[in-house]
Amino acid sequence: MSYLKFDKSLMINLEQSLHKEMLRTNKSGAYHCTSIVGCNTRKQHGLLVIPIPEMDDKAHVLLSSLDETVIQHDAPFNLGIHQYANNVFSPNGHKYIREFNCDTVPTLIFRVGGVILSKEKVFISHENRILIKYTLLEAHSKTTLRFRPFLAFRNANDLCIENNVINKGHRDVKNGIATCLYHGYPELFMQFNKPVRWIDDGHWYNGIEYFKDRERGIPYKEDLWVPGYFELPIEKGESIIFSASTYECVPDDFENTYVNEVATRTSRTSFYNCLKNSATQFYLKDKSGMYIMAGYPWYNVRARDELIALPGCTLAIGKSEDFEKIMSTFLRALREFIRDGRTHWIIHEIDLPDIPLWVLWALGEYAASEGMEKCRKLFGDDIIFLIDAIRSGRIPNLKIHSSGLLSSNGRHSPVTWMSASINGQPIIPRSGYILEFNALWYDAVCFAAEMFAADHAHDRLVASLNLLAEELKESFLNTFLNDAGYLFDYVDGEKKNVEVRPNLAIAVGMRHSPLDRRQKRKVLDFITRELLTPKGIRSLSPKSYAYRPNYVGGPVEREYAVHQGPARPWLFGFYAHGYLNVFGNSGIGFVERMLIGYEEEMTEGCIGSLSELYDGNPPYSGHGAVSTAKNVGEILRCIRTIINLNKDLSDKNV
Repeated sequence: MSYLKFDKSLMINLEQSLHKEMLRTNKSGAYHCTSIVGCNTRKQHGLLVIPIPEMDDKAHVLLSSLDETVIQHDAPFNLGIHQYANNVFSPNGHKYIREFNCDTVPTLIFRVGGVILSKEKVFISHENRILIKYTLLEAHSKTTLRFRPFLAFRNANDLCIENNVINKGHRDVKNGIATCLYHGYPELFMQFNKPVRWIDDGHWYNGIEYFKDRERGIPYKEDLWVPGYFELPIEKGESIIFSASTYECVPDDFENTYVNEVATRTSRTSFYNCLKNSATQFYLKDKSGMYIMAGYPWYNVRARDELIALPGCTLAIGKSEDFEKIMSTFLRALREFIRDGRTHWIIHEIDLPDIPLWVLWALGEYAASEGMEKCRKLFGDDIIFLIDAIRSGRIPNLKIHSSGLLSSNGRHSPVTWMSASINGQPIIPRSGYILEFNALWYDAVCFAAEMFAADHAHDRLVASLNLLAEELKESFLNTFLNDAGYLFDYVDGEKKNVEVRPNLAIAVGMRHSPLDRRQKRKVLDFITRELLTPKGIRSLSPKSYAYRPNYVGGPVEREYAVHQGPARPWLFGFYAHGYLNVFGNSGIGFVERMLIGYEEEMTEGCIGSLSELYDGNPPYSGHGAVSTAKNVGEILRCIRTIINLNKDLSDKNV
């Protein structure tokens, strides 16, 4: 049975199908994203969207879409779909769709009278190139296909307006054409695996709308240039392959390239396989190293997001070598920053004060997965370097006190993951002793002491770390644990923030915690009662006067709401690990039941992936980036933990 399959009744219902999106990437920063019916609903949607490092660090939409037309007996049937003003859709190609299947590659089946046509798409790994394979499954008469490309050549976050600056010319290449609308952009090569006729018929298509942008209160109308169209005959049983790329390709190789690329795909036939496929789509590899993108379709590489996502997007899917490559790339950049103050051109926000803490957490997860000895051999020097950098005060805006606790100044600029701001001023000015900073720090100190305990060359270091851990534990409890039984979110001088916030989950989800089992259980009770939803952990308790559960409205309204109620799946990963730590094997069933809420999302939003955040109240609708690395990574880490626990139980019962 197909796991990601939608039938005609859903596909032709635009109220449902337009809200379901699909994403494919090349693992080097380029992507293809659109709704499952092929109608672009965001400005970031496109058939070929690529980074252009020579211009900036943003993605750029070259080929927005490709309208296919089936011609029989001189009668054209356009399979494309675009939205215009007043909720008008033209053409209405969705009415010909009979099925959408995305188990291996995105596949649409169209039926036009006696014609049955399949359409399959694959993005070529590490190349700025997408292939679309059309197969005529059934036809009773002579059939011709026409292809009309909609070109944008713009930043993915901008919009195109009709202008006289564009270059309307093109040049012929084998089985296609090459064109470039604006100076500074690469040429776009559009080719087929067989000879094709090109007809010059240039027109602007004005007033195309993107309703997802309209909902977000941002500009949503654009004009796209269509330079003409391709036309070629197709026989029953024949396949035609279209290639769009930034370089000229050899048409005779299209079929082999397509087959070889499909062979590398993970079949999305289960919840785990969907997330596994999604995880590898965040990979970014170039000549400088290997990274994890924060999410699609508008994020780049962000330090904290990459580190939170890293264990789940690598170790949890059996890709420890990828963890090592990504972490090694990151550590080189972080060492440069700590030594020289140089920030990285790809890894954004590496200068934030908690980044070394998240590195140490991720390395602790690696050690738990691959063994202490291997971790010490590969990353031991880095662990010592980071611990020393923190203790000696060499991390900007991260101060260590005589109590062993860490503080950071976040009054005037956001320093934590709760980074919403207006005019640069943080909406939630978390400052002073910050809860997750110190939970991560305690975990790091205990982890490092364990790491080097068997290495007598570091006896003095271990003794020092053990002493620090004891001091930290007492200071942590005295500072954060309150009479109600949960933890202050931050303590800034005399100000003790009493709001029930999701950083509680991070504090109880560490492998090493200053809290005892009874204290953890009380904190878990608060999270379960006030923050837990089927789609993640709320960013604020509904009991707070500031609670805003819905991430809707214009940019300012959404910025005020983003950390005041909407839920994050990635925080559930920490909550689940804390829960299993307290309740042991008896907690497995509860965590498994909670995971059902995330499995339901595999057919919602960006199918096979998880959105950035979800409303804090029912129906818990998804918002933000349609596919987010740290959400996917933490739910994968949770699934892998459950699999391992169930295996251990099974082995004990044998």
